[in-house]
Order: sequence, then C-alpha cells, then structure tokens
Amino acid sequence: MKLIKQLLAVATIAFATTGFAAAQSANEAPDQLVKRISSEVLNTAKADKEIQAGNTRKVIDLVETKILPYVDFERMTALAAGRYWREATPEQKRALSTEFRTLLIYTYSGALSQVRNETVEFKPLRADATDTEVEVRSQVNMTRGEPVLLNYRVAKTPAGWKIYDINVLGAWLVETYKGTFNSEISKGGIDGLIKTLAAKNKQLANKPLATAKK
Repeated sequence: MKLIKQLLAVATIAFATTGFAAAQSANEAPDQLVKRISSEVLNTAKADKEIQAGNTRKVIDLVETKILPYVDFERMTALAAGRYWREATPEQKRALSTEFRTLLIYTYSGALSQVRNETVEFKPLRADATDTEVEVRSQVNMTRGEPVLLNYRVAKTPAGWKIYDINVLGAWLVETYKGTFNSEISKGGIDGLIKTLAAKNKQLANKPLATAKK
C-alpha cells in the first residue's frame, strides 16, 4: 500500500487539474478540456509560494475549487464498497462518501504542495463523439526519472463530465481501495469502515501537508 499511496500522490499532479465544467463548451472533447484546465492549475501550484510551502488552507482551497465539483465521489465510493454498498442505509452511504471524499482531499492536497516543474502530456483520445464514458490517457513528465503513466475514467452526466476512477501505472484507484474497504467491512461492517476512515482523516488533519500523503 505504501507504493500505491506514493503513486497516487504523484497522480494527483494531473488529477487535480481535471476540472470538467458544465459551463464550458459542450462540444469540447474531454481530453482537450482537461488539457486546457490543467495548464491553469499547474501554473497556480507552481507559482504560489504559499502552496509550495504547504499552506494547508491555500492548498485545500485549490483542491476544493478545481477537483470537488468535478469528481463523482458517490459513484467512486459505491464502486470501492462493491456489493456492500447495496446493503448500506442512506445514512451510511452519505457518511461513507463523506469520509472517503475527505481522505482523498488530504491525499490530493499533500501532493499538490509537492508540485514543482512537472508537466502533463495527454495521449490521443480513443472514443466516439457519442460515447458517454471515456478513458483519458496521459503521463506526468517528472523532472527526474521516467514519466508516470496516468489514465482517467470519466463519464458524462447531466452536470457535465465527471471523473470516477484513475489508473496509475496499471493500478486503478477504486480497485486499490476496494480491498481495504472489504477488509474493514468484514471486521466491523459498514459502520466499522466509516469509523476507520474517520480516524484516519482525524490523524491526517493534524499532520502537515508535506507528510499527509504518506
């Protein structure tokens, strides 16, 4: 899990740039929209000294404005919970989605504070104009080392395009968390998983962003 967490932290460099806004041109291809928005966010992260210094509020504000409106957290949580999602009550579903959302915020915020001179390169989109679910492929070009390959699963909703999964070097985020979720649910049920995530989030809230991703 440590390696996966490290990879997910790197993935956030690109993930945090995928703002699919419904107000944007409805005819704009998903990959082109990601590319256009990514430039703005990466430039902000690179130029803002407070973000570079790990200013918690500044980084989280960037995450909340550029990520949260454009990620389908409920679908992502449902996929990670698998069959247990159907057995959960509405209250449990809301609580689980909230805690999972918070966990990802801390992970993404920690990674954003690490952005320096990385760039994102997008691959040609393999999709038809009528597709409502597509996979956007990209790679993060690191200042040192080999590029990190990233793929995104995005779906077209009434509110616009939204991300519901991300692949880092062959590992899908949902599948990564699915094993952890199933293990916790088998021990303490849905409520046990919620408590575990809440405890983790409380721990991360007391750590500097530079270490929150570890």
